[in-house]
Parts: sequence; C-alpha cells; structure tokens
Amino acid sequence: MGLFSGLLGLPLAPVRGVVWLAEQIQGQAEEQYYDPARIRVELDRVDQARRSGELSEQECTELENELLQRLMVRRS
Repeated sequence: MGLFSGLLGLPLAPVRGVVWLAEQIQGQAEEQYYDPARIRVELDRVDQARRSGELSEQECTELENELLQRLMVRRS
C-alpha cells in the first residue's frame, strides 16, 4: 500500500512544496509583524509624527493602540 499511495501522491508533490513554502513565508511574516523591536520603532515613528504635526492626536492614538495590541499578542 505504501508504494501504491506513494505513486498516487506523486503528482501532488509540487502542491505540497508550494504549501510548505507558503507556510514558511507566513511564519516569517508573522515573526516580523509581531517583533517587539519593530513595534517599538513604529511607536517611535508615531510619536515623531505626533510631535511634527503629521498626524492628529486621534490618528496617533489609533495607531498606538494597534501597535500595543500586536505587542500584547506576541507576549501571550
């Protein structure tokens, strides 16, 4: 049965490779998205934008809340 199922599964090998690659890319993207160092840099950018007047107080608050939520997800 192993040889038979192996032969039947052979045409799916490229699909399995693509799925594996997509999972690896997703893992890397999530790692970067939730990286505390990147989040801190983004928080600093939001603070600079607030001080320079590029963003309103409300926009800054929304961005900071989103960033802090990402940071909390990473820690849990």
